[in-house]
Amino acid sequence: MADILYDTKYLQLKSTQSKTGSDWVYAHRPNAKDVVIIVPVINNKQVLFIIEERPPLVAEGIANRSIAVPAGLVGDERQGESIEDAIRAELLEEAGLIADKIEIKTRRAASSPGCVSETVTIAIAYINEYKIISKPISDGGVIIDRVLVDINDIYHWLKEQEEKGYALAAQTLAGLFYLKEVI
Repeated sequence: MADILYDTKYLQLKSTQSKTGSDWVYAHRPNAKDVVIIVPVINNKQVLFIIEERPPLVAEGIANRSIAVPAGLVGDERQGESIEDAIRAELLEEAGLIADKIEIKTRRAASSPGCVSETVTIAIAYINEYKIISKPISDGGVIIDRVLVDINDIYHWLKEQEEKGYALAAQTLAGLFYLKEVI
């Protein structure tokens, strides 16, 4: 059982007891049952990345931009939403794309299990042709740009972005692990 210390629409700060009896404070998303991370693979040759400006990174002076892939909360805005429905919806919203095939690679990956209760489902979305179906959203100004990168150049491109001072989203890096089956 956990006590709610602070409560907002999308995030709670909670406290529970550790095995030793001390307080353990963590963040929890009250209105989402999961998070989806989608690695869009275009024609088995390119991956679509999103350049973001995330307020926590900017506020703490860590980075002005971060590199990610399409992602989103499951069930936060669409009641009864399945993980598969969330994958399709987030890919369309954030990239304007529809997948020809979706493969869920892992469920319940925890990005920082000592700090947040959130888990993610990682999927690869195979897209045969890069064709924008609907105008992608900016997600409240967070999404700055979208970049296609050749699969064979991803490592070097990410290193270049890191050298520019960009942060690399850990869930995105975890998703890229599953590209070994594509390459």
